Amino acid sequence: MGVAWTLKSEDMARIRFGFSPLWELVASLRTLQDPARQSVHLPWIKAVRPRLAELDLAEVFALIPADGYLADFLTPPPDTPLPDFAQELDRVRRTPPETAAAEAEKVRNVDRAVNARFRADPAAGLRRVTEALHAYWESCFAEYWPRVYGLLERDVLRRSRQLATGGARELFASLDPAVVWTGERLLVDRPWCNEGGGLHGDGLVLVPSAFYWPSVAVMTAPDQSALIYPVLGVGTLWEDGPPPAPGALAALIGRSRAQILLALAEPATTSALARRMALTPGAVSQHLGVLSDGGLAVGMRVGKQVVYRRTSTGDALAVGSGGSRRGSG
Repeated sequence: MGVAWTLKSEDMARIRFGFSPLWELVASLRTLQDPARQSVHLPWIKAVRPRLAELDLAEVFALIPADGYLADFLTPPPDTPLPDFAQELDRVRRTPPETAAAEAEKVRNVDRAVNARFRADPAAGLRRVTEALHAYWESCFAEYWPRVYGLLERDVLRRSRQLATGGARELFASLDPAVVWTGERLLVDRPWCNEGGGLHGDGLVLVPSAFYWPSVAVMTAPDQSALIYPVLGVGTLWEDGPPPAPGALAALIGRSRAQILLALAEPATTSALARRMALTPGAVSQHLGVLSDGGLAVGMRVGKQVVYRRTSTGDALAVGSGGSRRGSG
């Protein structure tokens, strides 16, 4: 059974995007249990698997099966556009024990004895599980989060532009074949969901995910309604370093500027480019200034951030040198 949301005008006006490091962390635990489902993440799996022996994740896995329903309290919808793992984990820690126990009871295909231990004293179970998630984050995920965040950020910038230029119909049509917008109702073909008549007038949060990819997921009442969708470009997530710059283009404008110009196939912020290029934000800012002065890139303000994209001249130069063309949408 899927979910069907009726989006009223106030809901449409409050569609927003959000990131969730906790969603990625929880989804990555499913990836570890079933690596074949997401072979795209094998480089990460090979890197972190030796570290798992030092962690006690039995109770966590008793709430997060390889597939099917997972305890909803572990993945609260993001309530801020700026991701903060510590704050999200604190929300999990403050889950009412009775809610945590009820949701744990619905989990299937896990170690029932360990699951029962959690339900016997959910207040203590919440403390143990949040401590285990924090240890897992520190050991296996924190160092990789900037890379994941950069991919999610690029997706949100692209989708935001798509919503602004093509409206909700174009946006929803591009998310996933399981998502259908009728003009009044948003239909999500997703198992383990209950039929929902509508939203609460507080809008809909759209959350891109690299580790839940290629599936979609929903969060419904009593939480803020959220749609988790597969991020674009997940195949590039574990590529090392910046894109290679063709020799002629590098000779013309310099190797670092050529790499940045090619990376701007998708709009990006200075900080995201700095992480990808392994340069300081100051150095990237200087290179962007030169590219902008040369008419190859342009900055635009999105909220509190400045996002850079290639101009048509920059596109022509990058594509002519063998680089990638900026995607449509």
